[in-house]
Amino acid sequence: MSRSESLLTEDGTASVPPSCLSPAFTPPATTPGTPVLGAAKGVPIEEGATATRHPKLLKELPEVNCIVRARIPTTTGTEIFLHLYQNSIDNKEHLAIVFGNTIRSTSLDAPRPGESEMDRMIRGAYTGRLFPGRTTSRYDDSPAISRPASAASNHHPTSTPLTTAARNSAPLVRIHSECYTGETAWSARCDCGEQLDEAARLMALDPAGGVVVYLRQEGRGIGLGEKLKAYNLQDLGNDTVQANLILRHPADARSYGLATAILKDLGLRDIRLLTNNPDKIAAVEGPGRECKVVERVPMIPLAWKNMKGGVTGKEVGEYLRTKITQMGHLLSMPAGTE
Repeated sequence: MSRSESLLTEDGTASVPPSCLSPAFTPPATTPGTPVLGAAKGVPIEEGATATRHPKLLKELPEVNCIVRARIPTTTGTEIFLHLYQNSIDNKEHLAIVFGNTIRSTSLDAPRPGESEMDRMIRGAYTGRLFPGRTTSRYDDSPAISRPASAASNHHPTSTPLTTAARNSAPLVRIHSECYTGETAWSARCDCGEQLDEAARLMALDPAGGVVVYLRQEGRGIGLGEKLKAYNLQDLGNDTVQANLILRHPADARSYGLATAILKDLGLRDIRLLTNNPDKIAAVEGPGRECKVVERVPMIPLAWKNMKGGVTGKEVGEYLRTKITQMGHLLSMPAGTE
């Protein structure tokens, strides 16, 4: 019998020797777990392993600070403002992708000792638009300092002042976890790239704008290296939940306290949350209901509807089926993934 054959049980799932397992995982304090959902026959799961299904609210939100903001003209013609955040609980640079220029960061706009008006403009703490010759971070529409015609001609509708009705409506928000494989390496093992594209499409159309909070928690929080190990376990016959548990990780190690803190910094009290994951709603609202989800908007990527260049095939079908059956996501299987 070959080594590869000895790793498989009668039903075709992988049996992994202890020497192949990752070191025991210690979940962060912000990601408490709940009992394991169960593993496939023959898959060794360390006693006490947990699958995070219902993230508990944090006792308090982490501190966040937006250190720079910049306007990004996109290839689709939509204009966005990219906000880069530092925080008090990790060394990663998390992001807020803001559609429209009326949603602003409190920490970015706060004055900083000794800075000049040019300093403020360079770090993005300005109102209106930048243009050659501008000397103040405060919006100035006087004839003496007018914008060049080129700047005015490039003004995108998503950057115009909102109407009163639009300003009072809850913006669309997507909490999106980093996925290098799905967003950069064209992976068909997940639907992350299509979800990010769909969030951008919807927010570009929404008069209230929107925010994608982009959290650097690759592989449902286990990191890229461990995620690639999980891919190999999937090729050995396990689903995404089983693969994480075999590697001594929770099924979902993500937390959302940073997202809540970022939304609070952006002044967003009421939001419409673009998600199929019911566990995200309570987690994003925060320990003191800092945010209120007034509506859950289903995440159904356009690529699922027309199937042109979108999610198809066995791998993504299995991934979505696991989301539905083991993680309680509120969606139906798209055509072409059965």
